[in-house]
This record gives sequence, C-alpha cells and structure tokens, in this order.
Amino acid sequence: MSFTFEPGRTRVVFGRGTASTVRAEAERLGATRVLLIARHGGDKVAAELGALLVTRFTGAAMHTPIEVTERALALLREHDANGIVSVGGGSSTGLAKALAIRTGVPQIIIPTTYAGSEVTQVLGETAAGLKKTRRDPAIQPDTVIYDVDFTLDLPLDVTVTSALNSLAHAVAARGNENPLIDAIATRAIEGVLHALSGNPSTVDARTELLSSAWLGGTCLASVPMRLHHKLAHVLGGTFGLPHAATHTALLPHTAPEDLAGRIHDTASRFGAVTSLRELGMAESDLSRAAEIADHPDALRTLTNAWRDAPRV
Repeated sequence: MSFTFEPGRTRVVFGRGTASTVRAEAERLGATRVLLIARHGGDKVAAELGALLVTRFTGAAMHTPIEVTERALALLREHDANGIVSVGGGSSTGLAKALAIRTGVPQIIIPTTYAGSEVTQVLGETAAGLKKTRRDPAIQPDTVIYDVDFTLDLPLDVTVTSALNSLAHAVAARGNENPLIDAIATRAIEGVLHALSGNPSTVDARTELLSSAWLGGTCLASVPMRLHHKLAHVLGGTFGLPHAATHTALLPHTAPEDLAGRIHDTASRFGAVTSLRELGMAESDLSRAAEIADHPDALRTLTNAWRDAPRV
C-alpha cells in the first residue's frame, strides 16, 4: 500500500437553516462586495447578504461555457466584487470556480442539488465544442454551506439523477489504496442507495443524500479521472447531453458489477432515462465520442449505454 493524501482547504457548514450564515462566512473571508450567482434560492441568500451584495448573475449554464464565464467576469470587474456566492447546482458552482481561478476572489457555494463538485479542485470548461478539465488548489471553494432546506423542493426526477451523479464520484474512488478515501467512498455509495431505496423526498432522505454528495465529492478530489468521467465530459461538452442524466445512463456500464445492477434498478424504479439513445445521442456519433475520450473501452461502453444493454 502506498499513497499521498492532501486534505482540501474547504470549510463545510452543514445542517438545516445554515444559509443564514452566508454573510458571516463572507465577512470571515474578507469579502465586502459580493457577486451572487443564483436563480433558485437566490432571493433568500440576497436578503442574508444585505449590503454586501453588489450585483447578481443569473446566466450560469451547464458545462461552464467559456463565453458565459466571460460575461460574468465582466460583471464582477464592473462592480469591483471581491467575493463570490453561488447558489444552485453544478452549473452555478462551475461558474464560481471559473471566476475564482481567474481572479483569486474567494468563493462560497450553497448547493441546491447533489452535484458534489463544490468540494473539489476540479473544473471542467467548454470551448469550441470540447470540454476540458483541469485541477488546481485555487479552484477549490473556500466555504460550502450545505443547507438541507434548499433541497427540499428539488423535483423528484432531478433528485434521482443528481443523486446518481454524486454516486458516480464515490464509485470512481471505491477501492482506493488510501483507506480513508476508500471508507468515505463506501459510505457515500451506501448513503445514496439507502436514501433512494425509500421515499427520497423526506427530510431524512434529503439529509442523507446531501451528506453523501459531500462525501462523494471529497472522494473525487482525490482520484484521477477515469473512463466514466471522461465519457461524461465528452458527451456533455461536445454533444450537449445533460450532465446528471448522462451520469445516470453511463453508470450501470462503468460501475463495478456488484453495484451496476443496483444502480440500474434504482434508476429504473424512478423512471429515470437509462440509455444514451433516450437522451438524444445519435448512434452515428458514438465512434466520434469514443475517439475524443481516447480510452480502449470507450466505444464498447458507449454502445452498451446507448442500447441500455447488459455489460459484456
């Protein structure tokens, strides 16, 4: 056994009603002029920020297109913002990260889904139809405020695909040589599947899903990008497939066999799309996607996921 472990720098505030701490967290980071990235839940956070809030951006987009980042960056500079608060899913988080790495401005993330990327130093950005990923400690958010109340009205279909997206992070890390990461990954996997085994709309289930998303994201920060995430980034960045739903369709074909069936059954029970074909992927594009992913198992995996066929 041999490994190197460097814990991330992110401060985590978890619970119900924790969004009320956002102003104190911003002040702790020295932010006096805040750019708020938000759609859903933004009004509540704006009220908490009070006089610290100087402007708001509502145009975050999936897969973090460079042109969207440039518009937000211009707004940040116009208002001389020295702090970023993001409220939302992976799109809002990705934009906050993209701004932070360009400016050095501290960022606070309040997730409303189970994306998990809020605790990683990973950023995927899309330009000219290609999604490229980089890792840098400066990308990792300074504070994440997990407020279970902000997830209670998340629609069921989004809840399921977002939770399975977070599951993909933990699956990628299970079996890691670092015993801590392996233990966290195992806990995250069982947490997601347990929460989805009953009614995921209860407060207890939402709490378990949110804490599992945190654990899964923590795992992702400690492992290299493997086949599953390479494919997900290609399918999203180049072919425009929805991020969480793409993870859901891919995961039964990339997860270890002891998990693949449980994941597929869970997705099917809630009526989630389980094939790339249903997401609008053309069969004729599979070869191109496999070529971009540049992995020996890419075409076979994509073909099985397109057909929703048993893994062979």
